[in-house]
This record gives sequence, structure tokens and C-alpha cells, in this order.
Amino acid sequence: MNYKTPLPRKSRHARIVNELGTQIVSGHFRPDQRLPPEAQLCEDYDVSRPVLREATRVLVAKGLVRSKPKVGTVVKPRHEWHLFDPDVLHWLLQSDSRHCFYETLIKVRNIIEPEVAAMAAANALPEDVAAIEEAYVRMEQAENIASMAEPDMAFHLSIANATHNELLIHLYSIMLLPVREYLERSSALFDGGGLTLLVSRHKAILTAIQHRDPLSARHAAIAQLAGVDDLVTETFRTESLSAADI
Repeated sequence: MNYKTPLPRKSRHARIVNELGTQIVSGHFRPDQRLPPEAQLCEDYDVSRPVLREATRVLVAKGLVRSKPKVGTVVKPRHEWHLFDPDVLHWLLQSDSRHCFYETLIKVRNIIEPEVAAMAAANALPEDVAAIEEAYVRMEQAENIASMAEPDMAFHLSIANATHNELLIHLYSIMLLPVREYLERSSALFDGGGLTLLVSRHKAILTAIQHRDPLSARHAAIAQLAGVDDLVTETFRTESLSAADI
């Protein structure tokens, strides 16, 4: 007889968090809707009540649900979700509403990123500039958009570090989490010329920081983000056309 080996407690807890979090963010469970009763969820996931309650506490901490005795666990409105939580970000990027989320993210980047570049140009130490330069060189050496994802993230994070503002660095590092996945999703849209243009727009930001020119750094960042905005629109337009052909 074959017996199923039970998952470790931590793995079972993580599975519940991931599956319920994904279902909430994707709209399977709507705001103000109750999750299934504890007894049903314990049976569905083959876990004890303490394991389920531990998972529920994590979802509460992420702002996705509220839980009260005699009421149960209820999905909270979207505006109360902790959107900068790494797990919530990941679930949003997997959801059907990811296009709207990417557009929202770009709007936030349009507000923050030019000022980050300007602050970096004003405050960067020699070692900060060296880190930005090193990341840019690796971007130039990338053969395709997928291999450019990591140095691109390093480039932007190095610029954030050059501001020497710890709160801004933390916020910006979280904002960069979706970048890698987005670049990989967009890779089919890039030919050699598109990749060259993307890299050159980053070079303009680097040059402005090297010359300690906050105004030029701000303008270069705005131009680079305008290109990203166009690319996001084209990425999802292409996906929509492909889906319509299926």
C-alpha cells in the first residue's frame, strides 16, 4: 500500500497562504465575501485548525482579510491591501488584472523615478557612480532582454542607493520587484534595435549622474519611462490579439 507523505507544517501553511492569496487577488473571492468555513478549509487542505489559523494570520497581516469570532474570515476592499507586500505584488502580477496593475505601477514610477535620478545626481559618492556604471556595462553586454533584466534592476537600485535616503531606497527596491517579470514577458517584442534604444536611454541617465546634473538626470529618467509606458501598452495589446486568435 502506498501512503501519501504529509507535507511539513511550514509547507502546508505556505501552500494555504499562496492559494488563498492568489484566489483573493484574482477575484475568485470578492471584497466583503466570506471565505469558506474553517471546517471546510481544514478538510480541503487536510490541515489542523492551528495550521489554518496561522495561515489566516498571514493573510490578515497582508491586509487581504479580516477575521473575527462568530463572523469568519472576510475579504477586505482592494484599497486596504498591502500592495507593496512582496507576496501581494507577486499575486497581482499573476492575476488577470495585471495590465491595470502595470499601468498603475508606471504612473507611480513616473512620480518617483525622475526625482530619484535627480537626487542621485546631486548626492552620489564616487563609489555610487562606480556601481551604476558597472550595472550599465552589464546591460550593454546583454544579448537579449531576458538577460538584461538583472543588470537593469541593479542599475536602478544603484541609483536609488546613491540618494542616501533609506526610506526612498526601501520603497524603490520594492517597486523594482515586478521589473524582472515584466521584462521577461516583453522579450518577444524586442528586436536588436529595440534593445539598443532601451540601453541608450539608460546611458543618458548615467551620463547625467556622472556629470552631477540633477535636471538632466530627471529629464533622462522621464524619457526612459515614456519608452517603458509605450512598451507596456504594446505588450498587452499583443497579448490581447494573441488571445483573440485562440
